[in-house]
Amino acid sequence: MIRRETGESVLAQRAARRLGLQAAGLASAIVVLLSAAAVTVVISSQHEAVATLLDSALTHADDVNDPPAEIWLARQNAGGILVTPGMPVGLPDMAAIERAATSGMGESQDYRAAGVEYRIDTIRQPDGTVVQGVLDLTANHAARNMLLAVLLGAGAIGLLLAAVAGTWLGHRALRPLSAALTLQRRFVTDAGHELRTPVTLLNTRAQLLRRRMCAGTGTDPAVDDLDRIIADTARLGEILEDLLIVSDPVAERPRERVDVAAIARDVLTAVGPEATDRGVRLTGPDPAAAPQYVHGSPVALRRAVMALVDNAVRHATRSVTISAETRDREILLDVSDDGPGIDPEVAPRLFERFASGQSRPSERRRRYGLGLALVSEIAAGHHGRVELLDQEGPGAALRLRLPASAEGPKIV
Repeated sequence: MIRRETGESVLAQRAARRLGLQAAGLASAIVVLLSAAAVTVVISSQHEAVATLLDSALTHADDVNDPPAEIWLARQNAGGILVTPGMPVGLPDMAAIERAATSGMGESQDYRAAGVEYRIDTIRQPDGTVVQGVLDLTANHAARNMLLAVLLGAGAIGLLLAAVAGTWLGHRALRPLSAALTLQRRFVTDAGHELRTPVTLLNTRAQLLRRRMCAGTGTDPAVDDLDRIIADTARLGEILEDLLIVSDPVAERPRERVDVAAIARDVLTAVGPEATDRGVRLTGPDPAAAPQYVHGSPVALRRAVMALVDNAVRHATRSVTISAETRDREILLDVSDDGPGIDPEVAPRLFERFASGQSRPSERRRRYGLGLALVSEIAAGHHGRVELLDQEGPGAALRLRLPASAEGPKIV
C-alpha cells in the first residue's frame, strides 16, 4: 500500500529536518568550544610540566650522566663541555650556551630534528657553570594528538546523535501541529468541495433563466441583474478554487499579468447595487487611463480589492473613491471613504483579525473582521503591502502597494 504524503506532513518533515540540523549545529558549536577549551588547558598544562621538569633538571644537575628520562644535559665550565651520551644530532646548541655564558640570562627555545621536536632550556648557575637541558616532546605530542582524536571522534558521534535526536524530537513535537493542520485543511477542502456544486448549479440556473427571459423581446430589465448574478456566481466559484489552493501549504497560486485598474472597475460594478442601496457614490479609475499591470493571481487580487471596497462602502457616508497609479515601479491602489475614520489606537493593529475601533465618542463604531487581514496576507503573498494613509478631514484611506509588472500580455 502506497502512503500518500500530505502537504502538512511534507512541511512537518522539512521542519523536523531543520530542527535536526539546528540541533546538530548547536551541538557542533558547543563541541568546538569545549574541545578548544580542553586542548588549551592540556597544552598549557604540558608547557608548565615541561618548564618545571627542565628547570628541576637544570637546577639540580651536578653532572650529565644521570638526567631524568627523555632529557639530555650539557655542562660548560672552565674545563670544557660535558654532554649526556646519546644527545640528538645537532645538539647541544653552542650558540645558546655562549650567549648564556656572556649575558648570564637564561633562554628557552624549540628545536626540530629528524621529525622530532625538542625543548631546549639554557641557564647559567651561580658558580658560572652554564647548563643546557634538552627534552624530547614526543610523549607530549602523542598525548595531545590522542586527545584531539578522541575529541574529534566524540564530536562526530555527538553531532550525528544530535541530528538524529533533533529530527526525532522535531517529528514528535510537530506531530500534533501537523494533525491540526491536516484537520483544518480537510475542513476547508470539504467545505470548498461541498459549496462548489451548489454554486455551479446556481450559475447554471441563472443562465437558463436568462435565456428564457431573453427568448422574447429581450428587453426585460431583470436581464441585467441576471447577468450580474451569473458573473457573481462565477466569481464565487473562482474564490472557492482560490481558497482550495491556499489551503494546500505546498501549492502555489497561478500567476499572470493583471491590470489592477480593470479589476477595481470590475469590483465597483459588482458592489454598485449595494452602494446604491446605501446612498454611496462610487468613483473609480478612468477607463481611458493607462493600465496598471502587476504579476499575480487575478482571483486573489480581486479578493483583496473587493475587501477594501466593501469595507469602504460599509463605512462611507456619501462617497467612495478608488484610484490607481504607477510610482517608483510600484502600483498604488488607493481606496478612500468619507466615513467615521479610524481610531488612532487601533491603527497599529488595523490589519490584524477582528480589529475594531471608534474614531470619536459621538460616532458609530467602525469594525474590521477578516477582510483587511486577508488583504494584508494577499499583499504579502504578492511581495507588496497594505497601509493606512494620513488623510485630512473625515474618512479613511487605505493603500495597496504592489510591484509593477513591466511587460507581457494583459490577462484579467
